Amino acid sequence: MSIRLVNRSERLTAIEQMLFRNTRGLRAVEIAQACGVDRRTIYRDLEMLESLGLPVTQSDGKFLLNRDYYLASVRINFNEAVALFLATRSYTRNATQQYPYIISAISKLCAALPEPLSTHVDYIADWMRANPVDRNHVQILETVIRGWVEKRIVKLWMSSTRDGEIQIRDFAVYFIEPTIIGDLCVVGRDFSSLNIKVCKLEHIKRIKLTETYYEIPVDFDRRSYLENMWGFADEEGRDTTRITLAFAPEVTPLIRERLWHASQRIDILPDKRCTLSIHIGDWRDLIPWLRSWGARVEVLEPNTLRHELAFDAMQVAQLYTAAVK
Repeated sequence: MSIRLVNRSERLTAIEQMLFRNTRGLRAVEIAQACGVDRRTIYRDLEMLESLGLPVTQSDGKFLLNRDYYLASVRINFNEAVALFLATRSYTRNATQQYPYIISAISKLCAALPEPLSTHVDYIADWMRANPVDRNHVQILETVIRGWVEKRIVKLWMSSTRDGEIQIRDFAVYFIEPTIIGDLCVVGRDFSSLNIKVCKLEHIKRIKLTETYYEIPVDFDRRSYLENMWGFADEEGRDTTRITLAFAPEVTPLIRERLWHASQRIDILPDKRCTLSIHIGDWRDLIPWLRSWGARVEVLEPNTLRHELAFDAMQVAQLYTAAVK
């Protein structure tokens, strides 16, 4: 279906957008049909875009953008720039790995911020550069993102959390999502089980981009993965653990007024405490959040989590008891 374009400037913009959105590339005849012109005009337009610095490449008769060198133009206002900085800063506080692209993105935000905000953002970027970077981890994330963008299956070499055994999986990336403690999780289809699975990026030891393409099913519902504050569950809610927490009366109003998890149930106890019951995939993702509540929360179940926090509390008590002697 062709679109009506008044002048060449509009057509060049349209071609750039088409190439940006079609990660597998487009043939000249397809672009010509979409723009309502002949192929010779499109070839001249592509040459013009290259002369203007657009990284256009050609493969198997198709034209596409080299995304490693393409710079997308995004216009944001002052408040949007501040919001992006605050969101990025919040994530980097908990992230277990340093990503250089976050630093470069923060640095570019300075152009949209006046003083004294730009000085502060620039200072944060410099401070983050001093942190070590795991290049293998960054390369794995880059490949995961490329597979996601280009809809190409990736082959993963993953370590098992139980015995450390390496498992090889063919995986279709549907999306990437951070957890509350700063881990990155890859959600998609595992072709060894043909189920939707969640893989922590830190468990991926090696990755390879394949030449096999995939499509995300139109009926795929990502809400169950995005509504949860802690961790993820596998397809159809399997492999979950019931967690029941009792909160002190002074924080009961705060607990009751917020949606913490899609599976949550809140009840009021006779002693005016409230219980929050949820089902999550891995209760270890919950521990940093539980520690932040101190003595205002008690784990009622499961016993493994209760014993884990009790042991931590004993070690902390011993540490401070020795300090005051």
